[in-house]
Amino acid sequence: MTTDTAGKLDKEAKLLAQLATMVSEGRNPDTLDIDVLDTQGVLTKINNEDKKVAHAVEAVIPEISKAVDAIVLAFKKGGRLIYMGAGTSGRIGILDAVECPPTFSVSNKMVVGLIAGGEGAIYKAVEGAEDNEGFGVADLKKVNLTADDVVIGIAAGGRTPYVIGGLNYANELGCTTASVTCNPGAIISQIADIAICAVVGPEALTGSTRMKSGTAQKLILNMLSTASMIHSGKIYQNLMVDVSASNEKLYARASKIVMQATNCEHHVAKNALEQANYNAKLAILMILTGKDAQTAQLLLDNNSGFLRQAIG
Repeated sequence: MTTDTAGKLDKEAKLLAQLATMVSEGRNPDTLDIDVLDTQGVLTKINNEDKKVAHAVEAVIPEISKAVDAIVLAFKKGGRLIYMGAGTSGRIGILDAVECPPTFSVSNKMVVGLIAGGEGAIYKAVEGAEDNEGFGVADLKKVNLTADDVVIGIAAGGRTPYVIGGLNYANELGCTTASVTCNPGAIISQIADIAICAVVGPEALTGSTRMKSGTAQKLILNMLSTASMIHSGKIYQNLMVDVSASNEKLYARASKIVMQATNCEHHVAKNALEQANYNAKLAILMILTGKDAQTAQLLLDNNSGFLRQAIG
């Protein structure tokens, strides 16, 4: 046996020992027969497992809340929310990041998603990219990480070197850091300032963390970005008043939002939107206060963009 082979075996043995301690890598006793069930039986088994996810997320709302408060503070200072992960975790972070600009009319630099292996890894796995801590550091340097940013490392198992390297570097710079994982005692939970660990249990298919673990991560990231935007003045009541109208559907949605917020007719909403350059928030304020666009914009500016306060 060559020295190189022995080294690889030793490394693999250590990794196997780590995997053996992870809840998400365990075998699920309730799905041992999933390969012999009919289609409806398979789907029922998967659905039964999925039902557990929301309860696991509910248990970590206090930790999610701490992360939201940190993100809101970062936004106020001009900082960013930066997600980083590998594989499924990285893709979920990117998905949440790219949805923020059209939903809340924010810059695409305000919420950033990083994935091990770069953009190409969104579509196809890049071999070895997640195994290097230095790659995580390099990607954060590429986006010019500063102490005002919040970095959230996402890894179902909580041991991805790419994420570990990134979190350690972010800590060195003085960033607030958080981790999103599904395994108690995960390495990234010990590194991050805020540890969010939704224990969803073993997957329906052993080790396929794109399933329950991925669903939990998606729910948590939805909560992180949405709650942070709510507390940044991007929502009025439960309406997306800062939605960016960039296609026919969104132009129609802007009209609907103005109508819902003011109980006005379509032609009134349309007229106000045209005067407000299709800024739904501004159009709503104009209708509810009777102010012109310029005066209404001053009201919004004086209330940090919070529509309810501007109306009051």
